[in-house]
Amino acid sequence: MDFSLDERAEAFRAEVRDFLREHLTDEVRARVAASGTYHDREFHRAVAERGWIGAGWPVADGGQGRDRADLDVLYEEMAAAGAPVEGLSVTLIIAETIRRVGTPEQKERILGPVREGRLVLSLGYTEPDAGSDLAAARTRAVRDGDGWRIDGQKNFTTHAHEADYVFLLARTDPEAAKHAGLTMFLVPTSAPGFSLSPVHTLSGERTNLTFYSDVRVGDEARVGAEGQGWEIVSLALAFERGGEFAAQLRRLVHASVRWAHAAGRTDDPRLLRRLGQVVAATSVARLLGARATWLRSKAGAGAVEGAMAKVYATEELLRGSGDLLDATGADALLGPETPDAPAGGELQHLYREAQISTIYGGTSEVLRGVIAERRLGLPRGRRR
Repeated sequence: MDFSLDERAEAFRAEVRDFLREHLTDEVRARVAASGTYHDREFHRAVAERGWIGAGWPVADGGQGRDRADLDVLYEEMAAAGAPVEGLSVTLIIAETIRRVGTPEQKERILGPVREGRLVLSLGYTEPDAGSDLAAARTRAVRDGDGWRIDGQKNFTTHAHEADYVFLLARTDPEAAKHAGLTMFLVPTSAPGFSLSPVHTLSGERTNLTFYSDVRVGDEARVGAEGQGWEIVSLALAFERGGEFAAQLRRLVHASVRWAHAAGRTDDPRLLRRLGQVVAATSVARLLGARATWLRSKAGAGAVEGAMAKVYATEELLRGSGDLLDATGADALLGPETPDAPAGGELQHLYREAQISTIYGGTSEVLRGVIAERRLGLPRGRRR
């Protein structure tokens, strides 16, 4: 079976690489490294000018109508180059959800500015003491006249300091069953009572704690029906999990090859064995991601396949980055700021990123549970 892309998709890959050579400059990389924010406004605007934000949306919705192969190429090349596109990725997860379930007013208010690169969105799911159990949300939204009053706190609200809205999961009915009393909101970060505090992670990335103290929004901020929050967040999660970490594996391979050449280790059988394992894992991760992307084009499909792709790729990234960094010996201690660091510090940086990759979009433990229940048909818990 031939899994290669057609000539048209490969021509688009060349176009994306040309774009990256022009716009992913040393200045952009320096700004990202200094801030820890994997979003750069100048780079983001350049992507928008190409029409690549929402490129897979139908032309009627302002997109380019590009197919799955083009989107896989676009996101793979961006991630493999280390481009600051996490803000773009999160924004598109939310925008795609709004495109499917939002009101006409929400679509008009959100989709056009997103497509033009003028609007950035952030996810507000995780809370203290809740971990990956999103249904344990305690942030409250209470009816207040013709609007809502919101109080609570969220963890890991990455890019909130750059975002215009937080896509917020809140509890609107504390008496309802755990998964039934939740509602989604688009909360402006400019709203009185909203505040944030930076958190810097092991990888050097900045995320945020966000706080909601008597934040008041109109009912137009509600996404979907009251109590429909779990259904909507499940839809959004299906767009979040896929093949993006396959590109991180590809970065790991390229960085390791650069180091092996520089260190004169290209004939080391133990290193080649480790490298070969990561090359094979990269191919598998790309195919799992491509399957998830294809299935997501169908309503209500792709969530389990996305979980499978995400678990496989991040666990392999964790294992492979550790194996290949270990091969560099004591030089593994040298970070990106050190001129003699292996592959310019890329190997160490990818190793640090790998430690938290298994948490993004749901921990591996939670996603294995999703796969066990929804694909293998296993019971949710041990029968007594």
